[in-house]
Amino acid sequence: MLLEKTGHYHLPLLQYLQDLELPVYLVHIQARPAGMMKTDKRDALGLANHLYNQLELGMQVADKAQLVRRAVPPTPAAAQLKGLIRHRYELVRESTQRKNKLIAICDEIFPEITLIFKDPNLPTALAMREHFPTPHALAIASFADLQEIRGKTRRLSNAKLLQLQQLAATSIGIKELVRQRSLVLEQSQLIQELQLLRGHIKQLENEIQTIVQQAREGQILCSMGVVLIQAGTIIASIGSILNFPNAGTLKSYFGWAPVRDQTGSSYDRSKLTPGGTRMMRHMMFLVVSRVIQRETEWAKLYDRLVQNNCPYNERTGERTGKKWVMGRVAGQMIETMYALLKTDAEALSKVRPGQDPPPPALYDPEIHRRHREGHYRSSKSSPRPNIIVLQPNPQQ
Repeated sequence: MLLEKTGHYHLPLLQYLQDLELPVYLVHIQARPAGMMKTDKRDALGLANHLYNQLELGMQVADKAQLVRRAVPPTPAAAQLKGLIRHRYELVRESTQRKNKLIAICDEIFPEITLIFKDPNLPTALAMREHFPTPHALAIASFADLQEIRGKTRRLSNAKLLQLQQLAATSIGIKELVRQRSLVLEQSQLIQELQLLRGHIKQLENEIQTIVQQAREGQILCSMGVVLIQAGTIIASIGSILNFPNAGTLKSYFGWAPVRDQTGSSYDRSKLTPGGTRMMRHMMFLVVSRVIQRETEWAKLYDRLVQNNCPYNERTGERTGKKWVMGRVAGQMIETMYALLKTDAEALSKVRPGQDPPPPALYDPEIHRRHREGHYRSSKSSPRPNIIVLQPNPQQ
């Protein structure tokens, strides 16, 4: 059966058919020919012909959006994490919106507060702004009340508290009472909403980290230097590694596959694919940024490529083209992820019911180091070499 990817509407039917162990294929939404009236019968017939042409007749398609793919059920960890990761992503985005609004209000009411708090949305700064919403309220507050609101934060000393009161007494913030009153009310509600969002995000992150720590895919990804939240995002996005026939398709899905434009010898340029999911493109950038700043084999690879391929700019005092090297490191990390996850999935497929699965094969930095030094050994079982046997000539 062939289904179109229609947001979330096809998911209940997809799960129902997979529970019945029926083969299900997915395809992007197909464009209807111009001038043709829409009917459910025509749409169903078009999908049936599309599936028959590719599976039975082996017809090739030029546009990958027309390609039919077999839908493999997600792993238990991916099924749990998918909704949690998406909800966390939405809450983080809403939290950022409220932070930006709070910064804008702070610039109007009390712009000098950033001389004490570099980030006016830190917990201590928000507590000060909630209890003393205007500079005047902060300037006339008792020093004991300020110390109580400060709590046990060591970065905010008594001297900085006195400086904060002095800045509040001479602030150039808005003095108009009507405008100030509306800003104070908006600030109070935004602080409460931000604190609620932070609590929900923390609860989601605790649940995500617990699932990732117990999942085999999480153990594999964390062994490569990926943190728990990032590993959870990768697992939820992949679903099942069996959905990807090779590492190249996984890199394209992550948005880190190179695309080369070439015309003769006068035009030759490479760039990253414009496709892929935006969240995974951003997440892999964070993963690479973290691993190259630590003592890892990925960092050694990054440093060597920067020294060899990134020219030094004397004007800026830095090497140019580091992001291209990060793309190279990201591509190799995705290939390693694919190899380890695919090997684990194949090992699990050979486990009989009731039998304990073997432990997952984790990333080994020592093997990676030997690969970088030229002693590469493929994880795939090499086929037996073809041997040509010369039969004896009966005439001799």
